[in-house]
Amino acid sequence: MPVSYAQKPLLGKLTLTSQICVETGLHIGGGGENLDIGGLDKPVIRDPLTKYPYLPGSSLKGKLRSILERLLNKPLNRPGGSGTWRYESDDLKDGFTEVEAGRFIAYEGANTCQISRLFGSTGGSKFWMPIETTREEGLYEENKNNPTSTINNQNCIRINRGRNAPARLIIRDCHLVPESAEKLKQVDTGLYMTEWKFENGIDRVTAAANPRQLERVPAGSKFHFELVYTVENKDQAIEDLQNIAIALAILEDDALGGHGSRGYGKVRFQNFQFSYRSLAQYRQITSTPPGTSGLQPLETIPNTQALLDNFGSLSEYVNRLLPGD
Repeated sequence: MPVSYAQKPLLGKLTLTSQICVETGLHIGGGGENLDIGGLDKPVIRDPLTKYPYLPGSSLKGKLRSILERLLNKPLNRPGGSGTWRYESDDLKDGFTEVEAGRFIAYEGANTCQISRLFGSTGGSKFWMPIETTREEGLYEENKNNPTSTINNQNCIRINRGRNAPARLIIRDCHLVPESAEKLKQVDTGLYMTEWKFENGIDRVTAAANPRQLERVPAGSKFHFELVYTVENKDQAIEDLQNIAIALAILEDDALGGHGSRGYGKVRFQNFQFSYRSLAQYRQITSTPPGTSGLQPLETIPNTQALLDNFGSLSEYVNRLLPGD
């Protein structure tokens, strides 16, 4: 595979912070098995130092990605293990994934795909690409002995290995806000800062009970939420931010964590705050007096509905700070 010596552009970083308010008990599993008699079947994940429950950034990012894949009607072209499928770009340029012998699914290249450029993608293997594109991208010579085929009226060649695309979006682990942590320390459930949820499965023939115990973060808990978006392309930035805003709104009407269909994991986002730091501002940091960093935070937005209603103001704010404006 030819090596690209061109560095990816960096125009600036947009940071969004908010509070996640848990409205129904929330369970994101810690993966540990408790073998104590009468112990929990499914504990929540906890910070190993503080023992406080927290929300992993990977769980939020995966949920937002799945929401956007569905919103944008992306086909399922990549096996994820255990019989699961997801969408992912096989390369930076458009092509076709061979999901089974002779059956092809078109994917969009990560350079333009709204999903892959936000969340990143790993190069696929043994996918197909128009021969003309492989010549333009310098991929033809190393794959020229591979099979060729006509797919969707395009002359294509099988490519051994695609190129990765790093994610523009970072979502931090979400930790309890201090006030919420203090309140949870006072709960009297027999568990530290959490609650038990007892459930029961009933055998339909014998009526025998199969009880289980799950640990949940109680309703009313609040976590600090932070995401960072790397601006690489001015023309794509507003579209990416709009997709993020829509995904957050859909998440509120969906569920976070496990057992959402049984009432777990309803969350609300509150008090959005945005700040943008351009490349020029990063360079000025060492010569800027304290308190005069030049950061221009946008007025706090109270909730996702207001975020969608005022998205035009956010777009103007970002556009005003991007290079060339």
